[in-house]
Amino acid sequence: MADEKETNGALTKEEVIAVLKNVLDPDIQMNIVDLGLVYEVAVRENNSVYIQMTLTTPACPYGPELIENVKTMLLLLKGVKHVAVDVTFDPPWSTDRMSQEAKLELGMDL
Repeated sequence: MADEKETNGALTKEEVIAVLKNVLDPDIQMNIVDLGLVYEVAVRENNSVYIQMTLTTPACPYGPELIENVKTMLLLLKGVKHVAVDVTFDPPWSTDRMSQEAKLELGMDL
């Protein structure tokens, strides 16, 4: 199915992930992909984008801002008319979800 999308000029999952790497967690100043906050990315019919993500904690004061930033950035992609963001805490976020690069940048022991 991904091959079909690439051949007909539709948006790809990789393009969405590349954009999400420009969305920074306001508190940590690191992108949400490397932080491991993004659980699922799907490009659906008519370039509708679905994101399932989490926050570092359920009480994160930046949650609404972060979700709005995700929507705003993705709506800038050519052809995207709808973005759905589903926030979940199952499974809860942990530092195990972070990329090795993120851990190194934050000075965490590997």
